[in-house]
Amino acid sequence: MRIVAVTGGASGIGRACCRVLASKGWKVVALDIDEAGAVDAGREAGGVGMPLDVGDERAVEVMAGRIEREVGPVHALVNCAGILASPVAPEALPIEEWDRVVRVNQRGTYVTSLAFGLRMAARGEGAIVNMASIVALRSMPFHSYAPSKAAIVSMTMNLAAEWGPRGVRVNAVSPGFTRSPPFQ
Repeated sequence: MRIVAVTGGASGIGRACCRVLASKGWKVVALDIDEAGAVDAGREAGGVGMPLDVGDERAVEVMAGRIEREVGPVHALVNCAGILASPVAPEALPIEEWDRVVRVNQRGTYVTSLAFGLRMAARGEGAIVNMASIVALRSMPFHSYAPSKAAIVSMTMNLAAEWGPRGVRVNAVSPGFTRSPPFQ
């Protein structure tokens, strides 16, 4: 059975990914800082849900090992965990909010890719899909969100070049505005 871990799996695009992947025969592990939402999404997808703060490098590494021991080797990772900052002028954006967005979106995608991707590369197969955004390529008043998503595009290209020869495909998807909790 193919196993996929989906960060940000409790809601929005992540939860939709859980449903679609389950319908295609994948065993889904929904991961989210919202433990109840992750458990619910995992159950809805016929899999499991577990709590995870993707910005916590140690927690991510521990979770990757736990999933491999308890569920099995992860064949794919979908990095959907992300938060949106307020669309304000740069001088009105508190640096704490900027740091929080970058910690989850950029750092979280990187440390999660490392924890799962290195295991995939050791096995010689796997796939990672990183959720970027169309705002990474446009001028919009998302002064932390857009740069964090632009970094994901660059990070994806670099990881693909490193791990592609070792059997791990790494791609990014850049959706536009999507009917999800921040936009409802």
